[in-house]
Amino acid sequence: MEATVGDFLLKRLSEWGVKRVFGYPGDGINGIIGAFGRTDAIEFVQARHEELAAFMATAHAKFTGDVGVCLATSGPGAIHLLNGLYDAKMDHQPVVAIVGQQKRMALGGDYQQEVDLISLFKDVAHEFVHMATTPEQVRHLVDRAVRIARDQRTVTCIIFPNDLQEMEAVETPPRVHGSVHSGIGLTGRRIVPGQADLLAAADVLNAGKKVAMLVGAGALDATDEIIEVADRLGAGVAKALLGKAAVPDDLPFVTGSIGLLGTKPSWDLMNECDTLLMVGSSFPYSEFLPKEGQARGVQIDIDGRMLNLRYPMEVGLIGDSRETLRALIPNLQRKADRTWRDQVEQNVDRWWRVLEARAMNEAHPINPQRVFWELSPRLPDNCILTCDSGSAANWYARDLKIRRGMMASLSGGLATMGPGVPYAIGAKYAHPNRHVIAMVGDGAMQMNGINGLITISKVWRDWVKSGGDPRLTIMVLNNSDLNQVTWEQRVMAGDPKFEASQSLPKFPYAAYADLLGLGGIRVERPQDIGPAWDRALSATVPTVVEMVTDPDVPPLPPHIEAKQARHYLKALWQRDPDALDTVIASFKEAWDGLFPPNKQGK
Repeated sequence: MEATVGDFLLKRLSEWGVKRVFGYPGDGINGIIGAFGRTDAIEFVQARHEELAAFMATAHAKFTGDVGVCLATSGPGAIHLLNGLYDAKMDHQPVVAIVGQQKRMALGGDYQQEVDLISLFKDVAHEFVHMATTPEQVRHLVDRAVRIARDQRTVTCIIFPNDLQEMEAVETPPRVHGSVHSGIGLTGRRIVPGQADLLAAADVLNAGKKVAMLVGAGALDATDEIIEVADRLGAGVAKALLGKAAVPDDLPFVTGSIGLLGTKPSWDLMNECDTLLMVGSSFPYSEFLPKEGQARGVQIDIDGRMLNLRYPMEVGLIGDSRETLRALIPNLQRKADRTWRDQVEQNVDRWWRVLEARAMNEAHPINPQRVFWELSPRLPDNCILTCDSGSAANWYARDLKIRRGMMASLSGGLATMGPGVPYAIGAKYAHPNRHVIAMVGDGAMQMNGINGLITISKVWRDWVKSGGDPRLTIMVLNNSDLNQVTWEQRVMAGDPKFEASQSLPKFPYAAYADLLGLGGIRVERPQDIGPAWDRALSATVPTVVEMVTDPDVPPLPPHIEAKQARHYLKALWQRDPDALDTVIASFKEAWDGLFPPNKQGK
């Protein structure tokens, strides 16, 4: 049999280093699906839904640095990809989407499942989206889609009409006018600013007496350099949510997350600093950065379009975070006065005591903060953490102490619901020997996670057969409430909880895991949290831990504005159904913030 366009597509992707494609079949991609059955060079991973396939591809990109690839049929399948692809785009991850289309001769005929896919994908894949119409195009379309996704850290898309997929492949286009002859070559980005710019940045940083650093996802590979710079400058280090794994939380000068899900030490760091060094971050909330004019600023980003976007910086450096910091370090003077650093470390020490006190507050039945607090010291070395959007992200951001060697991510820019479990699956395929832990609210679990469990039950033994570690832990916060939005309604809009939109149907998450042949543990008492984590983390089968938690424990921001307090009181006055319980829980949180226990826990 002659090689088809579908065969050549998979061969070319394999030559680029792609080892697997996440997707869902359909007649619009029959020619490509058939090609998977004729090759061992590249694996097809069946998701339960195309959105989950796109999330898995995004996770692959996040946890490997390589291009993730997802596949969907024409029309409805292609549309289903979009949410996961926007997640990749907004978190600057290289993902290639391959989608089918109706036969070429049918296009423009209002045919069944015919969608204008070029227009549909023009926003999410605006750097490169094209439809193949002849076999001679396929080589350069694949090469450009992969290269641009890598180089621009973005989403690209190739559209394949289904009749083209089964045509005879043309691996080498003819040498004629109008042909394109592309090649494979990995894209590297070792970009370092010029010496004059480095010296200008060093002058600003050396002059500062109270230096604050904010690091994001662009600094994940620059851990040692961040620590060295912070040591020389006597700086505190705050982390954007996607940069949680950039520096370990057990360092005394690391203030933790910033923003609505952030910490009090990070808030104080930004409000009291006189100099700001931002590295690899596009953190969007300017109200959590220094007031304009308060601090001099230096920013490092590989994308010049992101410079001076969040705060007026004095010096902007375009470059790779690690290489730029390495070049900057010899020009930085070690500050002899450590008063600022000492203050930062005192704030951090106090904050961890506040968090412990809050985690141990009584709740009905379980305080969600305690779930994360008790997980933190039990985190396996080199584990990979995934989290979903919702109130779970608050406790993930604050209560977990990331250690060196761990990896962690969630949906940052899009902050969409639903990626926690498919991220975990993608991470497990990328790193089968590492323990992966997903932390998901019940809303996201009902949206996508339950279907993800079906995939896990189907494929987890394959990881073991190939020598992988079977350990995969999925924790569900079962509070029967879309909790994050419930609190946003109270605090941001002044509305009481609207039960018609916020209350979730009951679902037996642990029992369902058991039904699928996975492990299932349901926890209803606080004293059982630790033993449940011990059992789940040591299990030799993927395990769901269902924590029945209290929805009335408030995810307090690090700084409460008067407007937010007025809205909260307004919501209570309008007879919020949980008014009394939320008042009691909020008082406990506020009290612990004012009077944390001392280091002896007294």
